[in-house]
Amino acid sequence: MFKFNRLLTALVCVGSFAFSASAAAQGRLTLYCSSDEAWCQQAKTEFEKASGVKVDMTRKSSGETYAQIKAESANPKGDIWWGGTGDPHLQAAEENLTQAYVSPNRRRIAEFAMNQAKASKDRTIGIYSGALGWGYNEELLKKQGLPAPLCWADLIKPVYKGKVQIANPNSSGTSYTALATLVQMMGEGEAFKYLKALHKNINQYTKSGSAPIKAAGSGETVVGIVFLHDAVAVAAAGFPIKSVTPCEGTGYEIGSMSILKGARNVDNAKKFYDWALTAESQGRAKDVKSFQVPSNLDAAVSPLAPDLSRIKLINYDFVKYGSSAERRRLLKKWDDEVGSLPNN
Repeated sequence: MFKFNRLLTALVCVGSFAFSASAAAQGRLTLYCSSDEAWCQQAKTEFEKASGVKVDMTRKSSGETYAQIKAESANPKGDIWWGGTGDPHLQAAEENLTQAYVSPNRRRIAEFAMNQAKASKDRTIGIYSGALGWGYNEELLKKQGLPAPLCWADLIKPVYKGKVQIANPNSSGTSYTALATLVQMMGEGEAFKYLKALHKNINQYTKSGSAPIKAAGSGETVVGIVFLHDAVAVAAAGFPIKSVTPCEGTGYEIGSMSILKGARNVDNAKKFYDWALTAESQGRAKDVKSFQVPSNLDAAVSPLAPDLSRIKLINYDFVKYGSSAERRRLLKKWDDEVGSLPNN
């Protein structure tokens, strides 16, 4: 009888522990975030308030997050990936690293966002958009007697040698968008000729896509190639940054969101997904100086957000350049032909 009671007590303890662990899991969410740090923090805080779910958030650039998700695929640590350019989200969908979900909150979502969902068979969806361009430090430009760079062709002129920054496309979705944009605009051969010429003027390839414009704002470089909303954000913070939409035209991003395959807290991931598609959630981005164009048609938009309808945008092929094979091929070619060149 004594042994039976001990056994019963042990079973009760084990059951209680399992129940407690299960209950704890139901109240948590692991968020991988590839948007701006302030916006990531806001999303974490606001969702916790709205849902009561405890969020563990890690912020990394799009390329880094994709690499982490792929490395963890046999034993997923994250639940949901929010923000960052859509190309690696599409690649993750193609490689079965994410899972399909159709939110009831996508009824008032812009066409560009729904195109991501269709292309991925509902394994990702667009949450914002933004055009590629650059910003320059007006004070440095004037001090150094430089002309304003208004076109892609200007950035490879010798006068800008050592005065331009862009991120590494392996780690940065912004820079991969630039790579894919130039290939689509110029043709692959001419695009790589251009990138080799641009390399002569690059003083640093950063890890993060927004880092170049922050460096321009602080006077570490003259020009930073980034998404225009990032340039606007640095200017809004009081730095002497002038945004430029390239005269020849430019590409754009569809910032996306995906639930990871094998997510441990999939119900909470769906709750976050639903919440992130609401007008209220997306409309708060402007409060932390994130000036992307939201995908919810009813979301409040900052007057500082770039007007995409007034920008000459290329017909960016997200399906092709978000595919696993094409993305790997272009990044390898960039590594072999551009990234391997001597530093200037």
